[in-house]
Amino acid sequence: MTRTPPQPAKYSDQFVDWLAGAGYTHCFFVAGGNVMHLLNSVRTRMVCVPFVHEVGAAIAVEYFNASRDEDTGRAFVLVTAGPGVTNALTGIAGAWQESRELLVVGGQVKSSDLSHGAVRQRGIQEIDGVELVSSVTKRSMRIERPVARDIVLDAVLDGRAPRQGPVFLEVCLDAQAAPPLPGQDPVAVAENALSEVSAVEVQRVVALVRESERPVILIGGGVSRGAVRALGGRTVSVGIPIMTTWNGADRIPTEHPLYSGRPNTWGQRAANILIQQSDLVVAIGTRLGLQQTGFAWEQFVPIGRVVQLDIDRAELTKGHPRIDLALCGDADRFLTDLYASDLGDPARWRAWREFVASVRAELPLNDPQNVTAPGYVKPYEFAMQLAQVAEPDAIVLPCSSGGSFTVGIQALQQRADQKIVANKSLASMGYGLSGAIGAALANPGRQVLLSEGDGGFAQNLQELGTLAATAANVKVFVLNNNGYASIRMTQRNYFGGAWVGCDAQTGLGLPSWEDLAGAYRIPFARLDAESGLGAQAIRSLLEADGPALIEVPMDPNQTYYPKISSAVQADGSMKSNPLHRMSPDLPADVEQRVTIYLGTAVPQPSTAS
Repeated sequence: MTRTPPQPAKYSDQFVDWLAGAGYTHCFFVAGGNVMHLLNSVRTRMVCVPFVHEVGAAIAVEYFNASRDEDTGRAFVLVTAGPGVTNALTGIAGAWQESRELLVVGGQVKSSDLSHGAVRQRGIQEIDGVELVSSVTKRSMRIERPVARDIVLDAVLDGRAPRQGPVFLEVCLDAQAAPPLPGQDPVAVAENALSEVSAVEVQRVVALVRESERPVILIGGGVSRGAVRALGGRTVSVGIPIMTTWNGADRIPTEHPLYSGRPNTWGQRAANILIQQSDLVVAIGTRLGLQQTGFAWEQFVPIGRVVQLDIDRAELTKGHPRIDLALCGDADRFLTDLYASDLGDPARWRAWREFVASVRAELPLNDPQNVTAPGYVKPYEFAMQLAQVAEPDAIVLPCSSGGSFTVGIQALQQRADQKIVANKSLASMGYGLSGAIGAALANPGRQVLLSEGDGGFAQNLQELGTLAATAANVKVFVLNNNGYASIRMTQRNYFGGAWVGCDAQTGLGLPSWEDLAGAYRIPFARLDAESGLGAQAIRSLLEADGPALIEVPMDPNQTYYPKISSAVQADGSMKSNPLHRMSPDLPADVEQRVTIYLGTAVPQPSTAS
């Protein structure tokens, strides 16, 4: 039975009713005096989930919305004034960098207590939240006295389209408690429409595809999961190899006949080598940032043309990489229109498909030169197995920084109905646990698997309390390599092993993971390097409902190959190799076989472009 919300007795009631009308069903919060009216209003109108820390709540909301199905409600975060806002700032910045929806409602002191810059502080906990977050939000607005429904909803919807991003609404305490505005009942809201690429421009791309010899479709996170699934077998019958960006990793399963990998600066070697030999890359729903193209962006797709479709025109004109045809519009609609077109005889690309398959077969995800000491789990093999032992519709989080993330996103063998969610742009430690909780609450009944390094996990481990309280079905794999492996690697490679602050031996304090799990009454196991994920104890935890924490012993001196190396130049600057030149070098005979097209002349401009 649908619960009828009480009639609004004050503006905070009315404000929350408007959000409910806009599709919000969940509020993640940390209680505070300057949001007391809003919190009292939301508790009778939505599912309320308390978090221990505001950054955890903000991260959880981002992952909730990023992993939800289209018919699932939305979440927002409620934080108090002052430290509530400053604590949430990292989560706001992360959503900004990832172009993801995040509505943050913050409290503020009474409007009569605002300092308006005349003094440093007047109200208790007063800080100018709007000014603080303005550089990492699409819209930031202070409500000093009740404002109309349409003003609030216009700001909220701005965060959803055309390019998603955070919205911050700061509501003064006296405005929260004010009487409701007359004639401002909740309304159903329509999403802002996205611009479409014209039929003429679609046909320009079709002409480029039809004349190409080695095309690649690169699917980014701007393409929805539903849009790709709606194409069904058409993505196979067309016969064009498909790659994904890291944000688009779960749009094409690794079992797809034409899946060809995930290129990136930390990408799969085979995918990097192949995309560099394409004569046409159609990049859909990706901004083609430096992580995607490599820092040597001038050499991205050196012998081919690049078509880029993005919703943000600024990303099309930023100057890198070289773009031969830039299109601004809705990625879902463009993808649909492209695959609905007559792209030519798939037999034209048979030799290219066979070459793609041969390169992927010859270049393993776990580079033979990786070294793992006895008694430790091999990280690439662990990552390759993780999605396979997960339930068919699980959500897998490879965290957002360090070896756990880069190895995971390289090696995960994702299946068709699984989702992969991460935040790579900010690349902050500590995102995993909060994000996993948010994903689990957005997908009730589905298993969530998180892998995160011990150093990163320690940064927000307080949310184990939230995990225990919600009993969310989250299986946490803590990859224990005694601290900050990436920082340790940097200090080894560039500073001759001048260790500082990277592990227990250099002052970093980390807990006993078994004792920590016990403190929260969360089931615990330690992965055995020999038995791996197939061990009965691990299987039992994965099959059981509810949370679990599994410690995975990782070699502190583990090598992580392949990677793109940078070299310090005489002037102190860094110079990076292009995507296809990863370390360690391939044997000469192997390199010759897998790079047969590199060195081919750059194609002449097409009459279609």
